[in-house]
Amino acid sequence: MVSRPDARTLIETVLDAGSWKSWDAPPADPVAPGSSYADELATARAKSGYDESIITGEGLLDGRRVAVVVSEFSFMAGSIGVAAAERVVVAAERATRERLPLLAAPASGGTRMQEGALAFVQMVKITAAVQAHRAAGLPFVVYLRHPTTGGVFASWGSLGHVTAAEPGALIGFIGPRVFESLHGYPFPEGVQVAENLHEHGLVDAVVSAEDAREIAISALKVLCAERTGLVAGEPPEEDLRPVEAWEAITRSRRDDRPGARTLLKLAATDVTPLTGNGAGENEPGLLLALARFGSAPAVVLGQDRRRARPNSPLGPGGLRMARRGMRLAAELGLPLVTVIDTAGAALSKAAEEGGLAAEIARCLADLVMLNAPTVCLLLGEGAGGAALALLPADRVLCAQHAWLSPLPPEGASAILYRSVDFAPEIAQLQGVRATDLRRDGIVDRVIPEVPDAAYEPRAFCERVGRALEYEIVELLARSPADRRTARQARYRNLGG
Repeated sequence: MVSRPDARTLIETVLDAGSWKSWDAPPADPVAPGSSYADELATARAKSGYDESIITGEGLLDGRRVAVVVSEFSFMAGSIGVAAAERVVVAAERATRERLPLLAAPASGGTRMQEGALAFVQMVKITAAVQAHRAAGLPFVVYLRHPTTGGVFASWGSLGHVTAAEPGALIGFIGPRVFESLHGYPFPEGVQVAENLHEHGLVDAVVSAEDAREIAISALKVLCAERTGLVAGEPPEEDLRPVEAWEAITRSRRDDRPGARTLLKLAATDVTPLTGNGAGENEPGLLLALARFGSAPAVVLGQDRRRARPNSPLGPGGLRMARRGMRLAAELGLPLVTVIDTAGAALSKAAEEGGLAAEIARCLADLVMLNAPTVCLLLGEGAGGAALALLPADRVLCAQHAWLSPLPPEGASAILYRSVDFAPEIAQLQGVRATDLRRDGIVDRVIPEVPDAAYEPRAFCERVGRALEYEIVELLARSPADRRTARQARYRNLGG
């Protein structure tokens, strides 16, 4: 049998030793003494050692002050009634006033049936308090424990900026026992399990309590990072050797060329991978993470052509995942780094019916209007709408052998000449190279490859990291209004 920590043990595991301080006052029971429900509450307190299904307070996480809300399942299956809900709300409101990150660890069967409809609508109250905390630009980190079901999962359990889950935890909207009672047959096995939710992009990680501590520490180093007074070194100098367009395209397609994941591994710190779009879609061809480049925090979303499904390029689900990253950056005021490296978007029945064109349009609209600082990195291939969807930014950097084109050059050749044989000439004429893009005002800075990123992956990635840090720090020094005005003017005047 799997051993799972109770609320107090979890707090001791996650927080710095000896730092816990309770915020809880004795709960106000919703029923008169002597009733059967009052007897149930008294029995639950005696058996569990807890006075309610929720405990709240504060502590230190790697020296950082945080607010904490934790469920205790041994108290009436962690169910949420009026008193428990009030504890969650009061803690969320205090965390908002005191500008503290909020860590939540639910484990609950959902609404407390003994309190009926009034308990049921407490989920609205909790959601409002959590959303007000998020709207204040404060991080909300969730660790889903076994089991988390019903209204708890359908409210505050699903609102985290970063969400991890306990290994093997039962997590779902309807409890399997209730489902079987209503329908006469069991719920399918393996669906409401933490690992399956992770596979479908509904949770970011499946980890033990010890590892949940490390994920929270790493995430908060980015989510709570200073954004004023940062200093970055000078960006790398542009010392570029001449290169023909077709040579650049050929080099960008090398299997050993460093991609977005290599960039994070070699040039970033405090990397916290995020998974999926939170709506049941996961796209291996898109990377989403929190990270720091030098002193500069960022949400990173990057195309990863190596992990794209075989014969299935980036589709609408991947772009919805990208928009999760945009929303995260906007809500917390974090810089956003987009990384373009794609041979093109999915061209299929599923992509068309899934709204590919609409998702490209929404990405463009979100990026152009985003309040957060934005930096785009053209890292390799940049073909078609999938590339354009991540392009609009305050600053655009381009690796020396990266490129941008409406279609792969072979496709453009086929349109113009009904043959792919003219791709090299078409590429040269279309101005797809880094230096052409800079000349036309699409790119601001070209990052040298000496002589090719595939030959010097670490040096190249570190060069890119320094350039990203420099651009982010420069952008953070400007007001959001000035950044957005300049961004809109930049794209309004392209080609004008």
